[in-house]
Amino acid sequence: MSHFSIGGDLTVGRLGYGVMQLTGPGFFGYPADQDNAVAVLRRAVELGVTLIDTADAYGPFVTDELIRRALHPYAENVVIATKVGVTRPAPGAWVPVGRPSYLRQQTELSLRTLGLDRIDLLQLHRVDPHVPIEDQVGTLADLRREGKVRHIGLSEVTVDQIKAAQAVTPIASVQNLYNLTDRTASDVVDYAEQEKIAFLPWYPLAGTGMADPAFAATAARHGVTLNQLALAWLLRRSPVMLPIPGTSSIAHLEENLAAGALELTDEEFSRL
Repeated sequence: MSHFSIGGDLTVGRLGYGVMQLTGPGFFGYPADQDNAVAVLRRAVELGVTLIDTADAYGPFVTDELIRRALHPYAENVVIATKVGVTRPAPGAWVPVGRPSYLRQQTELSLRTLGLDRIDLLQLHRVDPHVPIEDQVGTLADLRREGKVRHIGLSEVTVDQIKAAQAVTPIASVQNLYNLTDRTASDVVDYAEQEKIAFLPWYPLAGTGMADPAFAATAARHGVTLNQLALAWLLRRSPVMLPIPGTSSIAHLEENLAAGALELTDEEFSRL
């Protein structure tokens, strides 16, 4: 598996694992089979995953507790990336809250729940439109100066918002919706590559079940699934791309990670 250094000093495998699906209905509460969730997390690390993406809002705190149960004490090369800045008043509800006091509170709770002294990558889950972005990112920068955070990231942002955040503190990662069939954030990917910022595409497999014949033909030629082709395409799209496909199935996890061995030709990539 190829690698990328987040922030220039945090080296991870480019195929990570997003844990959001290890929750109950509406991404709320615990999954029906907690032992399975623990087994999936352990299998991900066994297969070489070194980047695990979570958030305080998943559950809330359900995935953080499961990660700690499965993997603590953490292997030296395992990076836990998390997010703060969204509250969950009910299943299926996601409300941005960027008040500095809330961001600080949730970061402290994340440290405690995950069993960490420092969060390697803390991402602003959503920009709260009611709070200046400088204040939101500034709070994360304060936490970094206090030694509680190593690197700072953003999620669902525009290029202008990244630049505004960079005026406050270095930005190590961006996490936007991006996949084979939804390339709306292409300008953000290009800017991230220019700035050597890690780009974590969330929902990396969305829409692949509705792929056009060119996608299906390429997958068949390589003897892979559409999901594996979609992940290979993302990896080829940019050297800063770090897909974090999520699943609650060990079989699907293994299938996703096998995509790291698939190499597309220049012609195949341009055709897709």
